[in-house]
This record gives sequence, structure tokens and C-alpha cells, in this order.
Amino acid sequence: MAERVAMISGANRGIGAAIAAHLGGRGWSLSLGVRRPELCAPSCGSFTVAHRYDATDTASESAWVQATAERFGRIDAVIANAGIMIPKTVIEADDKDLDLLLQVNVRSPLRLVRAAWPWLTQSGQGRVVTLVSLSGKRVKSARSGLYATSKFAALATTHAIRQAGWELGVRATAICPGFVATDMAVGLTDRAPQDMTQPADVARLVSMVLDLPNTASVAEIPINSTLEEMV
Repeated sequence: MAERVAMISGANRGIGAAIAAHLGGRGWSLSLGVRRPELCAPSCGSFTVAHRYDATDTASESAWVQATAERFGRIDAVIANAGIMIPKTVIEADDKDLDLLLQVNVRSPLRLVRAAWPWLTQSGQGRVVTLVSLSGKRVKSARSGLYATSKFAALATTHAIRQAGWELGVRATAICPGFVATDMAVGLTDRAPQDMTQPADVARLVSMVLDLPNTASVAEIPINSTLEEMV
């Protein structure tokens, strides 16, 4: 059986790197989307390539998909992991801030899925996983409000993809973690990294979702390392 192929955005560090390492160890072929592929040294999986991906460049997604399809001849999963955080309230932020968050966290992942759609539907078992956030399910603080606005949209987009692809065998899942021990999260809280959700644990859940059959699809997985009323 041919190895399955996964595209992972933002795969050079943090959660994306952990997902790549985990899937590579489980026999997936990987296409890693990074801003500077020359600085990425793929070392996991039987076949791993790095390709330029910049969420602010509207031509980036289709070019990456085309290169992946030409290299592997198939695309089985798209994992939209790349994202940014601007710690501002919705009152402090201006339109440029909001546009940038929506571009990186919502529009670019959707363009990526659209570009890969013919390949995802080909097998009847295509998978889309979006790394959303618990901020896509609640607004925890004023300064997370702008970020949450984009993540609510990312969550809705994942559900919309799920609806659009259901009859074609495409399953879409939103992974919604709280604080994960990454460079971005560590700079936003005084909590110790060992007290946060670990990237490797998120990677295990992504792998589980990819392996589920069409008849056991999961729409959302919230993850947290602290006790909250909602999750």
C-alpha cells in the first residue's frame, strides 16, 4: 500500500514540528510548509520534503499543493497548523491587525484546502485537520479577543469544510488546545512550560483523527491542561 501523504503548515517548530515527527514515525510521507525551506532539514518519514509556504502570499497555497502532488502523486491530509496571535483587544486593534489575523488564521488555510480538494476527494478518505484553539470556543480575556475572533472563524470554516466534503469522504476536524508549551504560548503567560499541554500530545491526537474511519468522524477535540467550566 502506498504511504499516505500529509501536508503540514508551520511544520518547522512547535506543534507543527511535533506533528511531523509523529506522523513521520508512523510511515506518513510529509510535505512541510515553511516560510524558509532552506533552513528546514526534514529528517522524519520515508519521504519528507519542505516547500515554501507563506500565509500572507495568496499564490503560496496552490504552488505548494502543486509541488506536493507532483512529488508524491497523492494528498491524503491537510493539516492547517500555521497561525499567529496579536495580543490586543478588539477596541485597541485596527483593521490591519484584523486583516492579518484573518488572512493567516482563516483565509490561507481555506485556500490551501481548496487547492488540495481534488486530491483529498480522490481516495474517498481525505482528511482536513485545523489547529484552532480553545479561543475558537470562548473569549478568555480582553487581550485574547482579537485572536478569538479569527479562531471562531477558523472553527466555523472547519465545520463548513466538514459539511462540504462529507458525501465525498472528506472528514474535517478542529483541534482546540489551550496553552501549549511552544514559543508563542510561553511568551503570553507566566505558567511554566511543564504545566502546559505538550506539543507531542497534540500530535498524538492529530494522528488518531487521521486514522479514524469515515464512520467514526470527530468534529472537534478540545484540549486543556487546566480546569475550565466549558471544557
